[in-house]
Amino acid sequence: MISSKHLFPLGFFLIFLFPLRHASKKCSSSFYIPHRCGPLEAPIRFPLCDHAGFNLHCTDLNKTVLELPMSGTFLVRNIDYYKQQIYISDPENCLAKRLLTFNMSGSPFSSRFSIFYTFFSCPNDVVLPFSYRSIPCLNNSTSSFYVTTNYAFVEIMFPSCQIVKRLHVPSPFGEIEFLSYVGNESLMLEWLSPNCRSCEMEYLRCGFKKKSSLEVKCFGSKEPEHYLAGHLSSGVLAVIISFSIIGAVTLFGTCIAIRVYNSPRRGHSAIAAAATVWQQPREVMAAVRGLDQSTIETYKKVELGQSRRLPGTNGIICPICLSEYASKETIRFMPECDHCFHVECIDVWLKIHGSCPLCRNSRK
Repeated sequence: MISSKHLFPLGFFLIFLFPLRHASKKCSSSFYIPHRCGPLEAPIRFPLCDHAGFNLHCTDLNKTVLELPMSGTFLVRNIDYYKQQIYISDPENCLAKRLLTFNMSGSPFSSRFSIFYTFFSCPNDVVLPFSYRSIPCLNNSTSSFYVTTNYAFVEIMFPSCQIVKRLHVPSPFGEIEFLSYVGNESLMLEWLSPNCRSCEMEYLRCGFKKKSSLEVKCFGSKEPEHYLAGHLSSGVLAVIISFSIIGAVTLFGTCIAIRVYNSPRRGHSAIAAAATVWQQPREVMAAVRGLDQSTIETYKKVELGQSRRLPGTNGIICPICLSEYASKETIRFMPECDHCFHVECIDVWLKIHGSCPLCRNSRK
């Protein structure tokens, strides 16, 4: 039986977990009062509400969703009518998985920038540099999934890994870095037509001149969108969101504090268990490494001068990172074959493989 002391936290979360009102699936709006699927959802108005091709609608849970003909359903995080941009995310918080089959064909949306990424998977016993963080929602019991812009680097450094797919991914500002926690990120898309930027700049509404025409014109607006957005103003929405977050965090913290206070032994056991789990991966990693740092340090290293001259057949480009050697940089030589590399590049390689990445000669 649920006691009264449990009813308040449960009721508090139910208020914010479930919708406050039921919204119809069909989008309908006016020039002055945009449509909202829920009190905290983005306002929907022209052209996203009344123009063919913009398949936005409301779910039974009062969430705003966008249907892309070739890619399926996405949640709408935000809409910028002045910049004509829409931010979407995956309902299951695994945007990386959706990107593997993402296609904007058949929709009015496009992306300003796109980056050519390589998705690849590696066995779980392969140790990658710290800068390569796996994508949790794609990982499984045998393999971990990663993404990079340097396809050649993956082929040279990680021969036991497999390329999953190479594709262009929309990028809001042309960033090269791909976040491993992309499941919590949004994808930014743009629409170019109809162009309503001039109306938005003057705080006017945009719409068709005539029902039978595709030409648009600006209509007078009672108040700017910044001050009137649907049935609730942005100020009221900000207050609701702020108090909701503060209340939820306070309640959650109080519950945790009570449990920890009442169960000190359980807390100590959890800490000990966590320490044991933390030590295990470190032991596994140590077992699969090629050479330890003390052995690697016995290999000759040289600081390059202004001439950047190197002995033998070594060129001026590091075979691992494909960057030119610069003066004052430190180069390490392999003892058997005399091949050389950047210290930071070859040290990572030797800890994993223990042999020269060019000729595979080794000395242990």
